[in-house]
Amino acid sequence: MAAIVLGAICQISDKTPWLAAIFADRFRSPALVVAAAVVALSVNYAIGVAAGLAVTALLTPEARLLLLALALVLAGAGTGVRFKRPDALDGWRTGPAFTSIAGLVIMAFGDRMQFVVAALAGRSTLPWAAMVGAVIGGAAVNVVAVALGEAGWLRLPLKALRIAAAAILLIAGVVIGLNALRLV
Repeated sequence: MAAIVLGAICQISDKTPWLAAIFADRFRSPALVVAAAVVALSVNYAIGVAAGLAVTALLTPEARLLLLALALVLAGAGTGVRFKRPDALDGWRTGPAFTSIAGLVIMAFGDRMQFVVAALAGRSTLPWAAMVGAVIGGAAVNVVAVALGEAGWLRLPLKALRIAAAAILLIAGVVIGLNALRLV
């Protein structure tokens, strides 16, 4: 459940759904773009799980909790940053399916949620559930972006959503960090 909620919070303040909205307008194939987003998020979050398992195998439970706190604080700090329109990849002549999948994989690679998934997976007895939850949460936001298209997506109060997402992530990270240090 945490991964679903965090996936949605991180995606709503990310460029990936914006690019999905651009592709939906450009290719006029919403189902294809949603499927591409699910594939892109799945690939990236699977990498996050694998990295998380590799790193957290070396950590104590308290250190794993601190890693999650750090991931959330860094995600919150990065969420408040304003960003410009993503490249629509108009020069790519690879067709709608490949352009959507590859473009969204590249856009999502190394995003803050990938780091959060790594930290969640390292703390879980079901590490792959972190990936599945994050994909569900992130895909839900991408479905909305695809349904709205770029103009509709940009009419949303994105600045307020980014600020709210940043606050939630920062507060959760600080509370978890204090808990890991046994200060609360």
